[in-house]
Amino acid sequence: MSVYAFVEHTIKEHPDTDVTYEAECLWCDWAATPADDSEPVDMACMQHTGRTGHAGFRRLRTSFAMVIRRK
Repeated sequence: MSVYAFVEHTIKEHPDTDVTYEAECLWCDWAATPADDSEPVDMACMQHTGRTGHAGFRRLRTSFAMVIRRK
């Protein structure tokens, strides 16, 4: 006979780590300088679009997370 015990979990950003924002142009090798705020990365993308006409970007938001068992 098998007995299953289900335990609820949640996932949250780790409180002791920083979030990093990045962006890469989809048309050329240009990449924004990574930052801990999205605004300078977004501004760099808009400036790149103004200079080149390239309007597509891959945006990345990196953080660390932890799975926590609920009690």
